[in-house]
Amino acid sequence: MPGVQLIAPFLLFLLPAASIPGPRLGVAHTGSACGEQRVRNRPGESPAPAGTETGPAPSGRPWGCPRRTGTAGTGRSGAGRGGKTLAWGTGPRPQQRDPHPRRRPPQQQHPRAAACPGRTRRGGAGRSGERGMAAVPGGLFAVYKPAGVAWGRVREAVETRLLRELNAAPGRAPRQHVRFLPAPGDDGAAGLVAARVPVLADHPLVRGPRFRRLKIGAGHRLDVKASGVFVLGIGHGNKLLTDLYNCHLTKVYTVGGLFGKATDDFSDTGKLVEKTTFDHITREKLERILAVIQGTNHKALLMHSNIDMKTQEAYELAVKGLIRPMGKSPPIITAIRCLQFAVPEFQLEVHCLHETQQYLRKIVHEIGLELKSSAVCTQVRRIRDGVFTLDDALLRTQWNLQSIQNAIWDCQLKVKTELEKTLGHQDKSHLPKMDVEMAHAADS
Repeated sequence: MPGVQLIAPFLLFLLPAASIPGPRLGVAHTGSACGEQRVRNRPGESPAPAGTETGPAPSGRPWGCPRRTGTAGTGRSGAGRGGKTLAWGTGPRPQQRDPHPRRRPPQQQHPRAAACPGRTRRGGAGRSGERGMAAVPGGLFAVYKPAGVAWGRVREAVETRLLRELNAAPGRAPRQHVRFLPAPGDDGAAGLVAARVPVLADHPLVRGPRFRRLKIGAGHRLDVKASGVFVLGIGHGNKLLTDLYNCHLTKVYTVGGLFGKATDDFSDTGKLVEKTTFDHITREKLERILAVIQGTNHKALLMHSNIDMKTQEAYELAVKGLIRPMGKSPPIITAIRCLQFAVPEFQLEVHCLHETQQYLRKIVHEIGLELKSSAVCTQVRRIRDGVFTLDDALLRTQWNLQSIQNAIWDCQLKVKTELEKTLGHQDKSHLPKMDVEMAHAADS
């Protein structure tokens, strides 16, 4: 429209000069969207005051048109690239808004926190109050498993007893928070009063028991008919159970037998198969058969140990008592002797490796056949499992938190010594951790 183009320049002169935003003169970079030019002050001249326009307006852009500055910066005060002052945005920057207006400096305290000095945040220093609570023990201990009970039931009974005592121990006090509760005022009008009330999420009926499950591992297992030492591990004791298994330690049993009959499962409770006489059996004949069994198994022990008996290594291992198969092997009897003999009953002491309780019952049956008779097993009782003996085994009345902690502490040194003796440096990664956890358990 030609008429509008002629009137527009005259309207600019009618407006006051202060209302027209003008650039600050200096050096302006070209190449912006509005077509600005470079303007350099002459030597000795001071830049024109802000708010005035000098020179003709750039073509295609009216006065006051905002433009982009060059690559030296956008809206930054001070010198740009090469010491040149930018034409636009050289004034002071506006104060930036806090991107996190709700954050407060550490020295400032919320008024509710000031009203409740004991109030702490979850996950912070409030957890330090849990030090006084009962600690879960960690390590190895032995219990006495009675005959007629499965080993899984024994482990469950120990876990149930520990969970009951751990959850009954005093726990952390419930957290407190501030709530404004209605209260009558002096003039009869209802008002609000700040009060500290416990957090309902920390109530025992809402939170539930603190401990719901414990990781308890079982060592060398016993079948239902057997009894004796049964090793369990809690916490890092599960790793120690694996180390003890790799040690291939000897286990000791007392086995009872009865001459004169045979059953289908080699035990006195099985189905009767036959009856035989036993008057011709003497203790000397029995011990002769036991010597033959021990000699045969001794040869198998040397064969599965994979050690040359003519070397210095074999001599050193024999001195330390470490000649044993360190891998999978059939059951091996390292020693066997007769403890009691009163026809038709007898009792044996058996030292063995990689055995099962059913294998020991079969040994009793074979002894009866070698003596031109028959025999059944009446009892299989483990009296030693590695470093654990009957003196270390806890009875059912002692399956409580305090007794188990004491048992773990008493057996710690024996377990550590045996691991260092047999496995060497392979188990040292577990020993410092065991010492630290045992120290915490003792303090609790």
